[in-house]
Amino acid sequence: MAVNVETLDKLERKITLELPVDVIQKEVETRLKRLQRQVKMDGFRPGKVPLNVVAQRYGYSVQYEVMNDKVGEAFNAAALEAKLRIAGTPRINEKEGAPEGKVAFEAIFEVYPDVKIGDLSEAEVEKVSAEVNEAAIDRTLDILRKQRRTFGQRPASEPAQDGDRVTIDFEGKIDGEPFEGGKATGFQFLVGEGQMLKEFEDAVRGMKAGESKTFPLNFPEDYHGKEVAGKQADFLVTVSKVEAAHLPEVDEAFVKSLGIAEGTVEALRADIKKNLEREVKFRVQARNKAAVMDALVAKAELDLPKASVEAEVQRLIEGARADLKQRGIKDADKAPIPAELFQQQAERRVRLGLVVAELVNANGLHAKPEQIDAHINELAASYESPADVVRWYKSDNRRLAEIEAIVIENNVTEFVLGKAKVTEKTLSFEELMGQA
Repeated sequence: MAVNVETLDKLERKITLELPVDVIQKEVETRLKRLQRQVKMDGFRPGKVPLNVVAQRYGYSVQYEVMNDKVGEAFNAAALEAKLRIAGTPRINEKEGAPEGKVAFEAIFEVYPDVKIGDLSEAEVEKVSAEVNEAAIDRTLDILRKQRRTFGQRPASEPAQDGDRVTIDFEGKIDGEPFEGGKATGFQFLVGEGQMLKEFEDAVRGMKAGESKTFPLNFPEDYHGKEVAGKQADFLVTVSKVEAAHLPEVDEAFVKSLGIAEGTVEALRADIKKNLEREVKFRVQARNKAAVMDALVAKAELDLPKASVEAEVQRLIEGARADLKQRGIKDADKAPIPAELFQQQAERRVRLGLVVAELVNANGLHAKPEQIDAHINELAASYESPADVVRWYKSDNRRLAEIEAIVIENNVTEFVLGKAKVTEKTLSFEELMGQA
């Protein structure tokens, strides 16, 4: 029997479903009899409760359950017969005026759109590349040395300078009144490394052990402490200790402490370069992928299913609440987050997902098992025990699905770059890493 699908809007459809009353009633009776064998009631032995008593107590809920199941089955069968791709959950309501012996329902739902992707040879994409140079290796080596630095107290006559660790007592006041978080004793920080507000660092730089100073400090408007943001405070700071940093020599002991068995500087630099090249590769892929996705969105024509966008908005809201909870915000799971904050982001995600899916299906860009394995092995290579990391990924279907999605996006990126008008751009290592 042909299914009559009525078009209500661009993607909205309606189907009328009719179910025989006797079929529903028969299923209700079957389930009540099954329940009769299990139910326990005072005054009756197990399995001996009269059917009419079971029906009196559980009849409504069983009827509701059967109706939901039968309507769902009928809807799925109708959608399959009409070859519809359903987006979201249908709204199903009982309809009056059904033929005798039947009950009727209207199912209103959305379908996935037809996706039209324009001529990719006309798409313009900027493709970036970058290389690891000796300066980048030197900078990483300096970071490794700083991570293992020690400190020695400076003579009392020597002032604090960048790189020194200072120990201070301080107290801040706003309009002559102390404020929460504005006082500390024996507080340590590294001068010139951005651990404190710039005005605070500038005031302490050049001070000697035993010295005190009073200075004004203007809290930024966007300061995380809302009670002091945008206000001016007066601070009294006393330096009790100034310690100079001592970086370890790059020798065999230092190299071996980093897990390089050979113990040579050359082996250490080679290892650093290998790790940096892996990071560069992933960042370049991410930049190029973003450029390709922007080009795809610009070249695609499609209507967006409202149900899919609403579902994505809810996912983003739940993600935001989870982030707030992780930051220790009280009652984060109940935080009122307006849906409109995520509307544009959700629409782009849904649009991009539909476009990518269309491109993947039309061009066979699915992730191959060997591609998934190669990506996992590459991610694992930067850890001390790669085999454990590989097992960690492969032991969870959700993690595997995330890797599969990344590989598919990489396949799409390469496919589009092979067809689009590509402009090559070489970035320095610092530009790529956001250090320039």
